[in-house]
Amino acid sequence: MSQTVSNAVDLWVRKSHAWLACGPLRLLALVMGLVTAGLVMWDPELFSREIGGFGPVISPALIWSCCTAMIFGVGFVPRRWFWQVLFSPYIALPILAIILWLRLS
Repeated sequence: MSQTVSNAVDLWVRKSHAWLACGPLRLLALVMGLVTAGLVMWDPELFSREIGGFGPVISPALIWSCCTAMIFGVGFVPRRWFWQVLFSPYIALPILAIILWLRLS
């Protein structure tokens, strides 16, 4: 019974992520991740000041969304559904876009 539920969830997650598997979106995610990582490494104090500081919410969100964008951008697809949900571009890319908007505006 639990195997059937797990297979159904796996199929649902794969179908929901399938339409995101286009080249331009992957390229955009990869560029966003690389730009964010580069800006943080180039001048972390300036980046922190521009986005309102590295707090207990924004720091993990920044690291997670940057890593997720890189994972999605290079085309890696985790095997298990729970890893696919954890590293979902549906959530990570808007967070990363907001952080980049804060920094570049």
